[in-house]
Amino acid sequence: MRSRYGLYFLIMSLYSLVVSFYLHLYPIRLAGAIAFLCFSAVVVSALIISWSAEAAEFSISQGLAVAIVALLQVVPEFMVEAVIAWKKDIDLMLANFTGSNRLLMGVGWPLIFITADIYSRLRTRKGIKEIELRPENLIEVVALFVSSLYFFIVLMKRDLQVYDAIFLGLVFVGYMYLLRVLPKEEEGKKDLLLSMPRALVDIGEERKRGVLLVFLFLVGGVTMWAVADPFLKGMTQLAAGMGISAFVFVQWVAPFLSEFPEKVTAFYWARTVRLAPMALLNMISSKVNQWTLLVSMVPIVYSLSMGRVSTIPLDIHHREEILLSMMMTFYGCSTLAKLRFTRGNAIILFVLWFAQFVFPGNFTFLPKIPIIGDNSRVITSILFGILTIYEIAKHRREFRIRSGLKETFRLATAKRK
Repeated sequence: MRSRYGLYFLIMSLYSLVVSFYLHLYPIRLAGAIAFLCFSAVVVSALIISWSAEAAEFSISQGLAVAIVALLQVVPEFMVEAVIAWKKDIDLMLANFTGSNRLLMGVGWPLIFITADIYSRLRTRKGIKEIELRPENLIEVVALFVSSLYFFIVLMKRDLQVYDAIFLGLVFVGYMYLLRVLPKEEEGKKDLLLSMPRALVDIGEERKRGVLLVFLFLVGGVTMWAVADPFLKGMTQLAAGMGISAFVFVQWVAPFLSEFPEKVTAFYWARTVRLAPMALLNMISSKVNQWTLLVSMVPIVYSLSMGRVSTIPLDIHHREEILLSMMMTFYGCSTLAKLRFTRGNAIILFVLWFAQFVFPGNFTFLPKIPIIGDNSRVITSILFGILTIYEIAKHRREFRIRSGLKETFRLATAKRK
């Protein structure tokens, strides 16, 4: 690696670690100062992670590299959910994982498209019509679909139990295994990399490069872990001062803050049309993590806190929150099954997310519908269901599930040979 790039990585790594551990050793009571220090550390570590992930594609598959990045990025969110589960606050538990789930899709996916579109217009004066994914990216789509399908069982039995956690955990393990067996990126494509990730790829000795990439991933992961608690505490103080309720904070503000690292990395990638698919894949991988590993953690931590294997009961409000998140995910899967995420898909996701965000309980401007009334969560769920059916009917001939999985199998077997 060129000496100057090595120096840049060293300075950025030291800054991230110093800020992280300083906040733990010497807590700052001023919320604004906490926010600034954490914000800067997260941005620096997000850049380190994104560059390392681009370089890691030439050692492992792109999907696995992005999945590892997504896992590191959701560390703050896992910590928040674990703390809430340990306190046995079921309302806030459901608020956090359903809110973060919908925020990631309703805001994250559309903003990736918008970012890529704006930068394309600035550079070429032409926008983009869609973001194309690779055939092997159907692994993420299948993982999302299977895990979402399982939530029908959760809704029918009206509770969340440890065996639910086991199933969702196995889906996550299977998803990671399939990504692991895919081949790495072709060497010829390294010329397309930016300076910093290219410097990592240019390290001749593969073992030395691997050690450095692991170190950089750890720096990013440790930073995300270390700043999560002080950052959220600082933001909680600010939210309380502004009169924001605990439920609203946990469902919308906290997920936005805990998902900030992955948004920084994804938007950095989305600036170029070439890396826009990788940015979208980052968000999809984060969604898989949330819908499998994060949810599976909840009944386990809850049971540990209770001191016995326990069941988390779900009332009607909880089930409505899960139903909406599930139907939103089905729509997301239907849009990705054709391996294209279009402008129309992005607009629909954002508009429906925004509608239930502004009217979280009831659509007061609508007349009451028989049976469901003006319940915004149920109405939005139905709309997502209708749009899913429409997406399947309109694009079913474009769906590449069978051919995509066949190509994935071919790539996996070719790697073994």
